[in-house]
Amino acid sequence: MALTIGFVTDLHFGPAAYHDGKLRKLTHHAAELTRGVVRAMNEELKPDLLVNLGDDIEDESRDADLARYTECQEILRTAKAELVNVAGNHDTIHLTREDLTRIWRFDAPSPLFYAIDRGGHHIVVLHTLERKDVDVRIPQAQLEWLKDDLARTKLPVIVLMHHSASEQDLSDSFWFEGLSHLALVKERADLRRILEESGKVRVVFNGHVHRNHLDVIAGIPYVTIQSLIENLDEDAPGRPAAAHALATITEERIVVRVHGNDPARYQFETREV
Repeated sequence: MALTIGFVTDLHFGPAAYHDGKLRKLTHHAAELTRGVVRAMNEELKPDLLVNLGDDIEDESRDADLARYTECQEILRTAKAELVNVAGNHDTIHLTREDLTRIWRFDAPSPLFYAIDRGGHHIVVLHTLERKDVDVRIPQAQLEWLKDDLARTKLPVIVLMHHSASEQDLSDSFWFEGLSHLALVKERADLRRILEESGKVRVVFNGHVHRNHLDVIAGIPYVTIQSLIENLDEDAPGRPAAAHALATITEERIVVRVHGNDPARYQFETREV
């Protein structure tokens, strides 16, 4: 039986975002683009789960962020699939853990890392922490929790996170050339070691980097999904990536198709876990 997972990431609800005087993020179209993704999920792709890999907002202030984060989540919840959320770095600048878990409709405030079982798989959501202009970390306590969680499950594992745990070359990245410390988790080698030693992890998904990318390390695919609102043109008026993805996961293989204006396709033949 296949498990299908829809993905969207880096939606960045907020005002138009410029870099070096050029329009780079089509954030002012985020609501319209998100509704388009939900329509595609409901009418065409029909996943079992819809995963939001984080950065729902282009942070501005607590009041603006709270309103925009809530708006984004309300649109995503019009999807027929169950919504699974990952916290991004922009989401937690002005908003608290309690804000996010309340909007996520958790029964009580909880850590922003957690695990659920769905469709014969154990799905682990990690919370990577970015210190602005400094680094991206995953605390040791969370790594210990992860190691224990993986030891307890008997199911094959899918890992979801906002930042990347791979070793991707960022020399051709618009946003992160020379800034790998703001894209890649500092403790990524320790994290990957835990994933590898468990023998249970089939695939890891992340957003944040605003491009499609694939690394396979020690047999585990690390898939980066393109941002919904990334401008594929050099400046205004712009052409949004409108990126959204569908992963079809069976015992034999994983197929990932990224839809929108910057499409990609990956296929992995997998061992039984």
